[in-house]
Amino acid sequence: MKRILNGQVSRRTVLGAGLAGAGMLAMPSILHAQDKSLKIGVYGGYFKKSFDENIFPEFTKATGIAVESIAEPTGEAWLVQLEQAAKAGQAPADVSMMSQTSTLKGLGTELWTPIDPARIKSFDSLLPHFSSKYPDGRIAGVGAVAWYITLVTNTDVYKEPPTSWADMWDPANADKLGLLALASNSFLLEVTSTTFMGGTNALDTEEGILKAMEKLAELKPNVRLWYRDEAQFEQALKSGEIPMGQYYHDVTGLAAADGQPVRSTFPKEGGIQDSGNWVLSRASEKVDEAHVFIDYMSQPAIQGLMSRKVGTAPTLKKDVLDLTAEEFAAVSSEIPPILPRYDLYTTKSDWINQKWTELIVAA
Repeated sequence: MKRILNGQVSRRTVLGAGLAGAGMLAMPSILHAQDKSLKIGVYGGYFKKSFDENIFPEFTKATGIAVESIAEPTGEAWLVQLEQAAKAGQAPADVSMMSQTSTLKGLGTELWTPIDPARIKSFDSLLPHFSSKYPDGRIAGVGAVAWYITLVTNTDVYKEPPTSWADMWDPANADKLGLLALASNSFLLEVTSTTFMGGTNALDTEEGILKAMEKLAELKPNVRLWYRDEAQFEQALKSGEIPMGQYYHDVTGLAAADGQPVRSTFPKEGGIQDSGNWVLSRASEKVDEAHVFIDYMSQPAIQGLMSRKVGTAPTLKKDVLDLTAEEFAAVSSEIPPILPRYDLYTTKSDWINQKWTELIVAA
């Protein structure tokens, strides 16, 4: 039986739920320093709490810049709020963690103050696919954090791990899959084109996108649940009710560490690597402080600290990091990732969503 759940749960709220047992202490969102300050928007729940506890105090100690952390709403609601506020000359936050798609959508209105790479000491060590640029090459966003969506299984049901995304198409997996419900957050078009069509360049044309959707539609007999409520799928995965699907590597790893019968596998084609940028609102007057913050957050030691304490994958090249092999494997992989085609979800959003509804998630 197929179900589509309509409850929207923040990806980082779920990470928070998974980490709630980590014993972190709450602390005030405002960290006092004498004169300089920054308002910083981050994903809410445990993610924000973890930054408040582990990251922002160290930044204030190192720089003397006080931080007021703002819990961002989910989806594109924060982008809309920043756009409307900027028109009035206001900045609800100076710096925000913003999804790649939302960053791209903000380019058209020049919402982001360009970031000067010369003021980011580790800029050349940042993986280039994490930076977002204006058409003229100005840097609009710098990679903040990354995370992986992988192929997950219940170990009681699947004694051996799968090896390829193609395993989802196996008729033996009829009515066993849980998949993210939207084209723009599942990145299943990219998975399909990488697995069967030679790479995501196959999605350059509408004909190629439709071909990928036709192949993806072959999965429908195997899908028990197209999910938006991530916590519901996580529970079904743990119980074995829905024993295979796509989910977040970090949350699955935490569940496994808690003794749950689940595993995360990076298929041979790679995990899906999604990420967020640091962006600076054009309405903010804190350009200097923002550059100090982004420079600080891009340091190898701080990227390592976030991997250990927040569970995010680093946005720097591996060879500059201080992570052990075990620490790196907990949040990332040596297999080249499948990178989302964010451009499709800004330039062809309505058309893709319409075809996705017709061809993929329709009963």
